[in-house]
Amino acid sequence: MNETQSKHHRILAVAPSTKGVGFAVLEGRDTLVDWGVKSVTGNKNANSLAKVKELITQYQPGVLVLEDTSTKDSRRAPRIKALSRKIIALAATHKVSVKVFSQEQVRAAFFADGQGTKHAIAEILAQRFPEELGSRLPPKRKPWMSEHYQMDIFDAVALALVLRLKNAKPV
Repeated sequence: MNETQSKHHRILAVAPSTKGVGFAVLEGRDTLVDWGVKSVTGNKNANSLAKVKELITQYQPGVLVLEDTSTKDSRRAPRIKALSRKIIALAATHKVSVKVFSQEQVRAAFFADGQGTKHAIAEILAQRFPEELGSRLPPKRKPWMSEHYQMDIFDAVALALVLRLKNAKPV
């Protein structure tokens, strides 16, 4: 497979959060190439955007996937919604197509009834990619606990896999 063909089969999924950006790079049908969390401080949106730009430059994906924060049901913070819009614009400047999925679409892809938690999705992903993600699965959180930063990785991997299962319209 040449570089051009490979690029079109490479997915970069990003999951912006309060701590930075979780990311996953999926290639081919089911190969998890890279994953992690890019932590940021200071101007979080500008620094997160710079991290995403580095990922786009490094991996040259054919498509970038992220959560649809534009729906009325999205409970994401205004800062994250603004960052998502900037990521979409950044991808456009690099001629990378963008797909977005709501949290409901992600749950529907993993559960027949569309009901399930982020942790349940993370457990499924840890079983699907045991060598890559098994050791990164955070413990199930209690109601008083904040979400573990590594959940951003699982959010990104889930988005990438949903793209494999659905045919979404480009933004």
